[in-house]
Order: sequence, then C-alpha cells, then structure tokens
Amino acid sequence: MRAMILAAGRGERLRPLTDDTPKALIDVNGKPLLQWHLENLARAGFTEVIINIAHLGEQIEAFAGNGERWGINIHYSRELEALETGGGIFKALPLLGDSAFLVINADIWTDYPLYKLRNHHCSHAHLVMVPNPKHNSEGDFHLNHGLIQADITSSPTEKLTFSGIGIYHPKLFADCSAGKYSLVPLLKTAMAAAKVTGEIFHNHWYDSGTCERLDLLRNEVSSVHQ
Repeated sequence: MRAMILAAGRGERLRPLTDDTPKALIDVNGKPLLQWHLENLARAGFTEVIINIAHLGEQIEAFAGNGERWGINIHYSRELEALETGGGIFKALPLLGDSAFLVINADIWTDYPLYKLRNHHCSHAHLVMVPNPKHNSEGDFHLNHGLIQADITSSPTEKLTFSGIGIYHPKLFADCSAGKYSLVPLLKTAMAAAKVTGEIFHNHWYDSGTCERLDLLRNEVSSVHQ
C-alpha cells in the first residue's frame, strides 16, 4: 500500500509561522511534523510515499529529498496552488496506483500504529476517528457499528472527530475531475451509500491548526517523550 501526506496547504491560521516555513516543516520537539510522519510510515513498513506540495514546497523537497535516509521512496505531487484535500488527492492518483492508499494530514501528530492500516481493504474509504478535542467539541461524523455516517439525527452514537488519517480507494474519486475541492462531499456521498467504514483511536492525537494548538501539541509531545 502507498501512502500520501497532505502538505500543500498555506496554514493561514498558523501565520506568521507559515509565512516563511511550510506547516509540514514546523518544529515539534526537535523534528519537523513531516519527519514524525515519515519515520512512522517507515516504521510501519510503507516504502512508497507521495507528498503534495504548493506553498513553499521547495523547502519540503529540500528537506525530505527522495526519502533515502528513512529507507523510503518519496514522490511529489506539485500544485501551482493548494487544491484542498479532494483536489489534491485526485491530482496525485497517477502516483497512488490502482488499489487503496493511506492519506495523512501533515499538520497532525499521533502515535497511531500505522502498520494496522497497511493491508486494510476498503471499497471506498476507511476513517480513523478520535474523541472530540475542545476545538471541535461537536465532532464530525457518527461511528455506528463500524460504519461512518454523517448528519444522521437518529444515530444512537455521538459524533466523533475525523483524525486526518484515512484509507481511500480510487473508486471514491471515480466521478471527479481536476480542480480545487474538499474531500468531505465525496465522503458524505459514499457514507450515504454505506461505503465508508471507520474505527476509533483513543491514544495520542493532536492537531496543530492554530498557534495555540501548536503550543499544546509541543507540550504534550514533550511529556509523551520524556
């Protein structure tokens, strides 16, 4: 299975940090976020990794290179402007192959055991969910008997937060075309057809989307790795 790291975003809410540094290279306890992901992927047995880049992408290429120092092969999907999650993945499909692939948001930090997903089969999508953090207290989707559901008022479960870790099959993008768009509408369409499965992860997961959350992440990672 191949893996993709979404690293093209501008990181507006992390400005001014991201004016000169892409969010994937923001330091978290001595390592850029991107390096944490690359090490985790290599440890989990992934050997082919695609990174999409746009804002300050040349810095990411200069840092990660071809992936040799982690024992992996890195390929780049270059975007003139960030195409958001859906458009970015669609553009990278020629690099991702014909079977299911793993996608991770660059701006999260987690100790999720990625090896569990390496041989996971799904028809359209499989999402890793986490308990709702303070900044997303209402959650995103329901996890109901292994299926992910959206906007189901009769669901017996509370919504959980999407972690930014998912497995997707190219079939999810069968009706898509090139452009700038979110992954969420595609997922919701597949959810309505009961084609999105999921699981919940209860261990360490943090989002670095704002300067305040980045400070929290750095403090938490420091305590985890003492």
